[in-house]
Amino acid sequence: MITVNLTVRQAWVSVRFLLVMTVVLGVAYPVALFAVGRIVPGTSDGSYVSTTSGAVVGSALIGQSFDGAEWFWPRPSAAGDGYDALSSGGTNLAADNPDLVQAVAERKAALAAANGVGPDAVPADAVTASGSGLDPDISPDYARQQVARVASARGIDPMLVSGLVDEATQGRLLGFVGEPRVNVLRLNLSLESVG
Repeated sequence: MITVNLTVRQAWVSVRFLLVMTVVLGVAYPVALFAVGRIVPGTSDGSYVSTTSGAVVGSALIGQSFDGAEWFWPRPSAAGDGYDALSSGGTNLAADNPDLVQAVAERKAALAAANGVGPDAVPADAVTASGSGLDPDISPDYARQQVARVASARGIDPMLVSGLVDEATQGRLLGFVGEPRVNVLRLNLSLESVG
C-alpha cells in the first residue's frame, strides 16, 4: 500500500512538473523572445539597411559585392558565387594550401595596384574570406587604404571620404569585445549621399 501511494505521488509530481515546464518553456519563453524581438529595434527583421528614401538595399549583417573604383570594396567571399547567403561558408583550405596561397597573392597584387600601396601594406582582411564568407565589415585600416581610390574615382575631396570612414568606424563591443570595424554597405550609402 505504501509503495502504491508513493508511486502515485511521484507520478502526480512528474505530471505537475511537466505541465509547469510546458507552460514556461513552450509558451512564456517563446512569447518573451518574440516580445523582445519586436520591442528592441534591429533585432528581428534582418537588420535591413535602407536609403534615405526608404528603399531597402541590403542587410547590415550580410556582406555584398560592390564593383567599380568609386565604391569601398568588402572582404572576399567564399560563399557560393560570392555573398550567397544560402551557401554560407569559408574555403576550408589550410593556410599553406597552394590554391589559397595563390589566391591571396593575386588578390594582394590586385588590391595594391588599385589602391596605390605596396603589397605588404594590404591588410589581411582585404585578401581573405571570413569563416561565413558573408562578413559585412572590413577593418578601418582596409577602409582607409581605399580612401584615395574612392575619392579620385568620384572626384571629391579625400578628406571628406576619410571623414566618412571615421564616422562609419564602430569600436569594440563594450569596449573590449572584438575589433574595430566598418560596415561596407553603410559606408557606401553615406558615400552615395555626399556625391
